[in-house]
Amino acid sequence: MGSEHCPEIDISRDRFPFCIVWTPIPVLTWFFPVLGHMGVALSSGVIRDFAGPYFVSEDNMAFGKPTKYWQLKPTNALGGVSGWDRGVTEASDVYKGRMHNLFCDNCHSHVAMSLNLMHYDKSTRWNMVKLALLMLIYGKYVNFAGFLKTWIPFLVVASIAVAVALLV
Repeated sequence: MGSEHCPEIDISRDRFPFCIVWTPIPVLTWFFPVLGHMGVALSSGVIRDFAGPYFVSEDNMAFGKPTKYWQLKPTNALGGVSGWDRGVTEASDVYKGRMHNLFCDNCHSHVAMSLNLMHYDKSTRWNMVKLALLMLIYGKYVNFAGFLKTWIPFLVVASIAVAVALLV
């Protein structure tokens, strides 16, 4: 492919080309708002996410539509656009054969393997902790509703905890 142009993100159609996407996980994100579910999109914008044991979802994230995204540059993938798609596809194929483990081998690990396979930024040292931190720093909310969906439950839980602490 001659052009390395990034197609436009289309939030209304859930198309996030060359993006890592994130959405809250009910209850877990309510207590720890930086923890959530992650996926990675192909050049077409179609999202792939390791949604459970032996299952990689396509275009239907396990915990709902993305609330945050971080668009990366296909030129930083070995092989450009085709290298990006190959990395995402190969990682998805591997994860279709894996058991899900919340702490060790999860959706973040799937995204990390995608980036490692494409040698994104000339690196094979991507991991779930690095991705969680970078999504916190570089992730953009899809809109104000995405921000609220992430933070309102946490603020409610924190307010209740503070109220209970003050009553004791």
